[in-house]
Amino acid sequence: MSDATRIDAFLGGRLQIAQPVRGYRAGADAVMLAAACPAKSGQSVLELGCGAGVAALCLMTRVAGLDVTGLERDAVFAGLARDNAARNRLKLSVVEADLASLPAELRAISFDHVMMNPPYFDHGTASENRLRAGPRHEVTPLPVWLDAALRRLRPGGKVTVIHQPARLEVLLAGLTGRAGDITIRPIAARAGREAGRLILTARKGARGRLRLMSPFVMHDADRHRGDQEDLTAEAQAVLRHGGKLNE
Repeated sequence: MSDATRIDAFLGGRLQIAQPVRGYRAGADAVMLAAACPAKSGQSVLELGCGAGVAALCLMTRVAGLDVTGLERDAVFAGLARDNAARNRLKLSVVEADLASLPAELRAISFDHVMMNPPYFDHGTASENRLRAGPRHEVTPLPVWLDAALRRLRPGGKVTVIHQPARLEVLLAGLTGRAGDITIRPIAARAGREAGRLILTARKGARGRLRLMSPFVMHDADRHRGDQEDLTAEAQAVLRHGGKLNE
């Protein structure tokens, strides 16, 4: 397996991120996750499964003055996250550990926010390439991700998750009795299309109602039309300019 990396630009070139040539490379989902996290300057954020650091660094670029920690079990990705933080002159703390068995020093900390982009696939054949299979195919069950997130949140803290709509039932079950004020934002590639992703936020210990928001539409045209970019104005604001994903 090659250790070669390439530099990918994010937020209109404001971030330069090294990612594996042959492994998993984060894209729009990581940027959307960062845009949805409602962290404010002076707060603390934990990202579970930070990979090469794309979501964490996008969030830190949008919101100055955050104390951000990334948790990553794969040594290659953890190293890339540290290198990418240094490359972009951002102070990201990266802990190399499994979220199912957190080190004592991390278990002793509570965070204002936890965000995560868990692997989407809980079945099917995984790639033989570890750097591709690990971030895409679920090894640690989704309820364990949610439990780790909620345990690391302070009372009233918020968890932000991006995932497939098919896993919404599992997400809601994991939050039942532990978090409320749930907001769900579907993400559709084009107007009138079925949502391919959703972003969920919830507040630990809250009991407020669930809100289903209008879909976030990524592209203007009704279908892909060659190489030209056809992002909606809302998608451009998030993906190219580091804007916040408003509720």
